[in-house]
Amino acid sequence: MTSTRVPPAEITGLYGGLLKIAMKKLLGGVPAGAGVMWHHRAVFNDSMKFGRKSEKWHELDPNISSFATMAAAAEIGCSFCLDLGYFQSHNKGLDEAKAREVPRWRESAVFTPLERRVMEYSVAMCQTPVTVTDEMSAALLADLGPAGLVELTAKVGFMNSSARGNIALGIHSEQYAEACGLAPLATASQPVA
Repeated sequence: MTSTRVPPAEITGLYGGLLKIAMKKLLGGVPAGAGVMWHHRAVFNDSMKFGRKSEKWHELDPNISSFATMAAAAEIGCSFCLDLGYFQSHNKGLDEAKAREVPRWRESAVFTPLERRVMEYSVAMCQTPVTVTDEMSAALLADLGPAGLVELTAKVGFMNSSARGNIALGIHSEQYAEACGLAPLATASQPVA
């Protein structure tokens, strides 16, 4: 595994000890990225809080939410986020066969038209400039309703921020999916233009 661009700090203190216990319970270990973020505890804490709070949102089907954020992670190229999303889909009892196919969603036959529209929207949000169209939004507004579309946008936006930050800091996959025996993530057969 490649090392991070900022050397991980030792996670210390009572709070740090509790965090390490929680991460080991949830993930089986303490990710290197946690040590990187420990250098700025306010950023670390606020990012974790927002992530936890976003998990409580309930307007989207959990599978659709997972596919959307994984598609964003794949588009941006965050191996940590993609691996973690696949691992979490397994742990949450979601459709891990479909989650495995997210990196090649355009060519995979397993997704419904709605799931494809959601992932297309997610990918469009990751472009610079953003390429979301009125047609994409109108279709998803009809499919998900206003609250669902707002939730989808917020989750993909947060993933976009997290994934880009991870890449910039050199935070890479921790091989969670491999550690719990999941089949390797599918890969796209050809790069997308």
